[in-house]
Amino acid sequence: MKPGSDSHQPETLWNTFESINGFPRASKKEEALRTAISEQFTQAGIEHHVDTAGNIIARKPGSRGKEHQPPLALQAHLDMVHQKNSDTLFHFDTQGIQSYRDGEWLRARGTTLGADNGLGVAMILAVLLDPQAVHPPLEALLTVDEESGMGGAKGLENNTLSAKRLLNLDTEEDDEITIGCAGGIDTTLSAEFPTEHIQDQTDFVAFEVSISGLSGGHSGTDIHLGRGNANKLLFRCLNSLLNQDVAIRLVSWNGGGLRNAIPREARAQIAVAARDQHRVQALWNETTAEIQAEYARTDPEFQSDIKPHTRIETVMNPMNRGDSARWIRAGHGCPDGIGRMSPEVAGLVETSSNLAFVSVEHGICTVKSLQRSALHTAKIAIAQSVAASFESIGARAEYSGAYPGWSPRPEAELVRKTAELHEEYYGRKPKILACHAGLECGLIGEKHPGMEMVSIGPIIRNAHSPDECAHIASAERFLGFFHKLLNEL
Repeated sequence: MKPGSDSHQPETLWNTFESINGFPRASKKEEALRTAISEQFTQAGIEHHVDTAGNIIARKPGSRGKEHQPPLALQAHLDMVHQKNSDTLFHFDTQGIQSYRDGEWLRARGTTLGADNGLGVAMILAVLLDPQAVHPPLEALLTVDEESGMGGAKGLENNTLSAKRLLNLDTEEDDEITIGCAGGIDTTLSAEFPTEHIQDQTDFVAFEVSISGLSGGHSGTDIHLGRGNANKLLFRCLNSLLNQDVAIRLVSWNGGGLRNAIPREARAQIAVAARDQHRVQALWNETTAEIQAEYARTDPEFQSDIKPHTRIETVMNPMNRGDSARWIRAGHGCPDGIGRMSPEVAGLVETSSNLAFVSVEHGICTVKSLQRSALHTAKIAIAQSVAASFESIGARAEYSGAYPGWSPRPEAELVRKTAELHEEYYGRKPKILACHAGLECGLIGEKHPGMEMVSIGPIIRNAHSPDECAHIASAERFLGFFHKLLNEL
């Protein structure tokens, strides 16, 4: 990594971000990047260590005249969500992200960009590695495994930080100051159904059906936009066939990916009676035309496809008719999207669920989902609703990865001062709000009672999808605001 020496220059920010993006950094695979950052800190003489969870904790004394001010903690996460378009050839385990400028935006070629949270990490590194930066004593916390369950923050030891104030750099709007967030829990369902051998191939025809081209996005910050979930829409399409007495035998299903990304693509293989071939195609086209009309605004690139297999032997061992129908009905009825809007904060989602991943192969069926809520009780209730949909057909439920919400403290001095400096710098009052995404502040706050925290950041759009992009001017201007905060807090 070769960050520049003057963090006030936007060029340094982008060079640092590009260096970060040169390292594959999926959750739990951040070691190469962590090693590179540690080497940079060693060369710069910055005190640091890696804790048992894999987080980097670094400390830098205050600049001249600010040595004895109260310390300030800076926090961002090293990992990123790895998502790509189906027609993009890319190996996340070995390749760095390939970014390019598109007018006002920085984008990646067919993959997620990694601005979430690479830009936050780049901001922190630029300050720590700049001997000219003006700031109080700093403690930097660069966590791992945020995107797949906040493992780094969960593994953080109590009172690791001495600072009583923390800036989290994981918000994605430059006119917002986030002071609270939702908690979450993962719900995984698994079941195994017997398969049957098709004896007479002439009695059946096989189809591959798919939903693709959806907008996707972050299952927390984008859930209120009403975008389509490819798994839910595919369940809907197959359920519509069941409603017309089509006997479906399910062979396979592959939809979605990471639990915190709204699924953009899903495909399945099915076998139906040969006599129903043309009726199935007509019903499929009718249902998908309805969906396309309903989602024209949120998912304008929606695509659907139904392809007959020329070789029925490719799907010789499907699940039987009864189990296939029960699985499809369960998925169609499973809660997804917004569960409830906040009755206290206008426009804020209180509770939601994301049917993130569905897999069927040789009768082995798996569903992975993520539930979020500002209320612990509501989070558990909607997770149990998701589980009940599939437990009713014999699936087993497992809950994991639970993390707490972050309760807002609008009266905190850090909130007041950050808002005041924001208005001075931007010339506008910031929005002070809670968000539906999960931030590590909830876990950090549990381990550091009394810590005052805010989350801020530049404009990032469509995180967790290949359409992710960062607004270049916003990031460069935010860099100036970040330095103002460090100078004046």
